[in-house]
Amino acid sequence: MTPGTAASERPDDRPDDHSDDHPDYVHGYSRTEARRLGDQADTLADLLHAGTAYPAGSRVLEAGCGVGAQTVHLLAANPGIRLTAADLSAESLARARARVAEQAPAADVTWHHGDLHRLPFPDASFDHVFLCFVLEHLPDPTAGLAALRRVLRPGGTITVIEGDHGSAFFHPESPAARRTVDHLVRLQARAGGDGLLGRRLHPLLTAAGFTRVSVRPRTVYADEADPALVEGFTRRTFVAMVESVRADAVAAGLTTPEDFDRGIAELRRAAGPGGTFHYAFFKAVAVNP
Repeated sequence: MTPGTAASERPDDRPDDHSDDHPDYVHGYSRTEARRLGDQADTLADLLHAGTAYPAGSRVLEAGCGVGAQTVHLLAANPGIRLTAADLSAESLARARARVAEQAPAADVTWHHGDLHRLPFPDASFDHVFLCFVLEHLPDPTAGLAALRRVLRPGGTITVIEGDHGSAFFHPESPAARRTVDHLVRLQARAGGDGLLGRRLHPLLTAAGFTRVSVRPRTVYADEADPALVEGFTRRTFVAMVESVRADAVAAGLTTPEDFDRGIAELRRAAGPGGTFHYAFFKAVAVNP
């Protein structure tokens, strides 16, 4: 693991393609995906980060920081922390550095380009570990958690946030829309991940050796009474996420272009007049004994 030499480049100077040093990430690495992640983080910041409080001076590791969409909210909610942000993707890390430089230029952040399974830090290097939407992409999330436990001091905490696509309920209900969501779940499974991982957080953390595991749902419900949430979450986060796998779903033989587009059109009705959308994230906090 070496420092990411690409980390000093501005994100908009990089190609808008899916090439990267972590090609199995089901959503890809385009600027469109980076914007979607930012929309998601900004829309859900209060919901997901509420209750996460680290004292100033705490050594915090954000494992799998991605494009920094959650990083800036972690820094805003916890001023004075000493953050190490790590990611396997040099492309994403470059975007994260640029985002933090723009939104939190005075923050104390160290950047690390490398695999969370093989972090070069000594045992017990951190007081707290934070990861959001990371385990769902790992072939062996228990092994990933065990690797993170090694660098967490005894008595330190880990906070894990994951979604679960099986918790998506919408009106009007549509078999075509449901099948389209299922294509994303199947593609993620083929890539070695699990789009339904949120429901498994307690057993995963327990198997990795953590204790005092507490898991709570963080539910999003959007209807036309809150147009900003409909736009920010239903349309620009969830529908955009499903829509982004169109080419892969067709190439894998899961659907036809026409059927996929029909499903997306039906799913968009949940963001229209009379539509409703529900989704549950799961937030876990556990202790390294």
